[in-house]
Amino acid sequence: MLLSKSAIATGDGHFVIEEVGLAKPKADEVLVKMKAAGLCHTDYDSLSWGKPIVMGHEGAGVVERVGAAVTELAKGDRVILNWATPCMTCFQCQEGNQHICEHNSPVVAGANGHTPGHAHLEGTKWKGKSIERSFNLGTLSEFALVKESALVKVEEEDLNFSAAAIISCGVMTGYGSVVNAAQLSAGSSVVVLGCGGVGLNVINACEIAGAARIIAVDINPHKLKLAQEFGATDLILAAKDDEGLTRVATQVKQMLGGRGADYAFECTAVPALGAAPLAMVRNAGTAVQVSGIEEEITIDMRLFEWDKIYINPLYGKCRPQIDFPKLIRLYKKGDLKLDQMITREYALEELAMAFDDLLQGKNAKGVVRF
Repeated sequence: MLLSKSAIATGDGHFVIEEVGLAKPKADEVLVKMKAAGLCHTDYDSLSWGKPIVMGHEGAGVVERVGAAVTELAKGDRVILNWATPCMTCFQCQEGNQHICEHNSPVVAGANGHTPGHAHLEGTKWKGKSIERSFNLGTLSEFALVKESALVKVEEEDLNFSAAAIISCGVMTGYGSVVNAAQLSAGSSVVVLGCGGVGLNVINACEIAGAARIIAVDINPHKLKLAQEFGATDLILAAKDDEGLTRVATQVKQMLGGRGADYAFECTAVPALGAAPLAMVRNAGTAVQVSGIEEEITIDMRLFEWDKIYINPLYGKCRPQIDFPKLIRLYKKGDLKLDQMITREYALEELAMAFDDLLQGKNAKGVVRF
């Protein structure tokens, strides 16, 4: 087996940097030499998933070896790894919803008897036992063994692997929520609640899509400064005691002629703010819950008055083979601010420091380089 230095969540809130063994690729698998892996709160959360797991679900690298049935990739190809792997045959994939594949999604409950996909365990071993890979990828490792369908080939020879790595979750989620899910109209007004990594990508996407007014809201002045650099036209420093951001909602309406915004995006991951975007939009406006809140919350139904739309897209409705090349083109053109998003790069051995910086809000985005 190939030995690969990896970050391994031990299932009890901690992690270790140790070697895992990787088998030769099966027919439909590819061995990828990782070049960079993005970090987000989900990676930190994986420390407490109650089981050992090879960490990391964002990344980019170079193909090292391919299985016998792999036809679209070859050794030396540059690739971005994608955690929402479509099968292209189930009901949802046929409907165009590749991000919620009934066969392969690691997060979507199966329909019609299907169960979410899981990485085959026999291909990755730690201490002599099989171990799962986070979101079927495990990008915080020198090498990753994944399905061919989890990879998107990138043609650019001068690829910045750090920039490419962050596309595969946070950037796609932010951009796709604006362009694919909300289908934002040019000239519209927008409120973005929360200016962390995903929020900054939402702001950048709103600018690319032609929004005329982009109001950024956060409790952190540093994050608001970053929001302005990513395209925000107006800034609101929220108070921690503003329950449900009701005072912010009043301010937003005052700024927009008393009507409210055309679109509002919630990017805070704070369950208590799950309904907040509804208070920011005009009648018949669109509220988007971007951060993936998965808890029970109470919503005042009067916030829906009148004709407001509330959507909760997963992963920006990603179609990896279509969207990733599009994002790379926008990056090469200078519109998608990926380099500006990366605050700091770390070695794998500096992962503890990277998590500390993440939790303290020091980084827009941290990246581990190999």
